[in-house]
Amino acid sequence: MQKPEDEKLEGGPLSGITVLDFSRVLAGPYCTMVLADLGARVIKVEKFGTGDDTRAFPPFVDAESAYFMCFNRGKESIVLDVKSPRDRELLERLLDTADVLVENFRPGVMDRLGYGAERLAKTHPHLIYTSISGFGHSGPMTDLPGYDMVVQAMGGVMSLTGWPGEQPARVGTSFGDLGAALFGVIGILSALYKRTKNAQGERVDIGMLDCQAALMETALARYDVEKIVPTRTGDCHPSLAPFETFQGQDERFVIAAGNDQLFLLMADALNAPELALDPDFASNDLRVRNRPKMVKAIDAVTSQKPVQHWLDALNEAGVPCAPINTIDRILEHPQLLSRNMIVQVEGEGKKPFRTAGNPIKLSAYKDMDPAEPRVAPGLNQHREAILAEKMAGYEAYDHNASAQKRQETEAPAEGTIWTEFGLKS
Repeated sequence: MQKPEDEKLEGGPLSGITVLDFSRVLAGPYCTMVLADLGARVIKVEKFGTGDDTRAFPPFVDAESAYFMCFNRGKESIVLDVKSPRDRELLERLLDTADVLVENFRPGVMDRLGYGAERLAKTHPHLIYTSISGFGHSGPMTDLPGYDMVVQAMGGVMSLTGWPGEQPARVGTSFGDLGAALFGVIGILSALYKRTKNAQGERVDIGMLDCQAALMETALARYDVEKIVPTRTGDCHPSLAPFETFQGQDERFVIAAGNDQLFLLMADALNAPELALDPDFASNDLRVRNRPKMVKAIDAVTSQKPVQHWLDALNEAGVPCAPINTIDRILEHPQLLSRNMIVQVEGEGKKPFRTAGNPIKLSAYKDMDPAEPRVAPGLNQHREAILAEKMAGYEAYDHNASAQKRQETEAPAEGTIWTEFGLKS
């Protein structure tokens, strides 16, 4: 039951959970962003000088990357050199109190630096150790680099995206990275739940290619059953009809009448009884087989009036339909605005911009406030606070200002985590 807003809790269900985030670019940062949105404390470990690669990605808001800020909102930032004894000591203290570690280096990098999953399972058995890589930490391709477009191509989705007879197309967002990120969140949450039962951590190993295979819907099964290789179908569903775009008087729009009853309701809403009476359209299977004829017949009707007229009629009849919104329309969409799905993010410059919010709505917790910008960290912004918190009781750590200044300005030694890692988006 939904609680009144003034009775809801601040934060989120992961309040009290600390995530040590070694990841960069998109798959790892998106995973840890979701955890931060759910209330976890996320401490982002960044490289000297430039930090996360995406700090240099456009577009920029007063010299700060909007790309970086989108996926690192609500986190803290610290720069560490794991070849420095002082920073290694600090990292050990962070590991002592962290619940989750997330990294997306190539397999083997964290092991070479002494922070691999096997070693930490012995020294920090409570830790949920999460790795996101192109191909996972086993199998013949484990050492290869994997970027979003690489796994989109290799995982099959590009072969299904685009128009028949045309070139394969990349999905318009980073489907490979985002899919891996969300499976990473699921793995982490399930491991945290298991830890409540036995107090033991877990290894979560996410391969982007695995995730692409898992997101192929029924394509693999269709081929195995029919022995026909699925291919590009443009804007239509391969197994349902009508389930595609149609031409209005002013622009195209979507009708998704996924069963026979909805088709009859659609014909009535379009004031086109001849569609319901045509024997070639009497069942979904027949409509799929006679799709070109069906599309031509529906287009002949819908092209006579503006899209909004048809949306009103179809919605009144209960037939799923939609305009094809451009991104500018999304930012002003009344349904998204009503559910706090358009929020603000800002960096050190305090100049907010809009982005998508958290789609996970929990009845016991307050939602993200769209009027209160979520803050993305400046590079190394939280070092002093983290030092004071973690190292105040350890005299071995030199915490005077001059040493701190040298640490931030000197280049890291050859072979640090930031010079040794292999790239993986």
